[in-house]
Amino acid sequence: MLPVLRNCLAAGLFGLTLLAGSPAADAQDASRSHAVARRRHHDHYGRAYYLGPLRVSAGVGTAFYNGDLGNSLGDDFLGPALNLGVLYGLGPHWRVGGELGYFSMGARDYLPSRGLAFHSNNGLGTVFFRYDLLGDPSVYATPGTTRRVQPFVQAGLGALLYDPRAYQGTQSPDSNTQYLPTERNDYPGLAAVLPIGAGVVVPLTDQLNLTLEGNYYLTSTDYLDDISQRGNPNQKDGFGTLMLKLDYALGH
Repeated sequence: MLPVLRNCLAAGLFGLTLLAGSPAADAQDASRSHAVARRRHHDHYGRAYYLGPLRVSAGVGTAFYNGDLGNSLGDDFLGPALNLGVLYGLGPHWRVGGELGYFSMGARDYLPSRGLAFHSNNGLGTVFFRYDLLGDPSVYATPGTTRRVQPFVQAGLGALLYDPRAYQGTQSPDSNTQYLPTERNDYPGLAAVLPIGAGVVVPLTDQLNLTLEGNYYLTSTDYLDDISQRGNPNQKDGFGTLMLKLDYALGH
């Protein structure tokens, strides 16, 4: 009888040991998985750092016109600009990102004798590389590092879908506006863009940032305003945006 009891107790203790060890094993597996996902890299000084995390962003702002009708802020019909994006850290200084956005844009003529104006609704998609001027110490695999206010510069490429309408006038269009015949018959048009910009990131929490950012966009078209033959067909149009954004880190 005693040998049977000893065997039962031994079996029970072995089972309890397995049960007690399972959470630790699971935690160890999770730790290994996290280590694989957050594999360490090293800078040229040999300091270890992590890539990422992936950040999602949303922004609001306005757009500024530069084209055949002029480039004066006082002549712009300022409209809303909205965008959504993602951003991923490639190390202490570099990040890569992508954004989709919408903005409206318009302006009056700088020549009162010509008296033209335009308004357009536009869609924008870009990819870009960002360089943090001060570097982000929080990416390093050392405890106690904190994020700080970060100025940056960036550049990229993208595509613009634009749909302009020109008219005679000096004010924003309304329901009574009579538009001129378009200079092209294939609107909305598609153009390549090259954004160049700068800004500053202000950390609000460990995962939330506030960003003020300005970009200027070189374009491949002279028809952002539907005024080319009526203006200067030898010079491409451009535009700028000023955005205020919030971004949130999806991981650590």
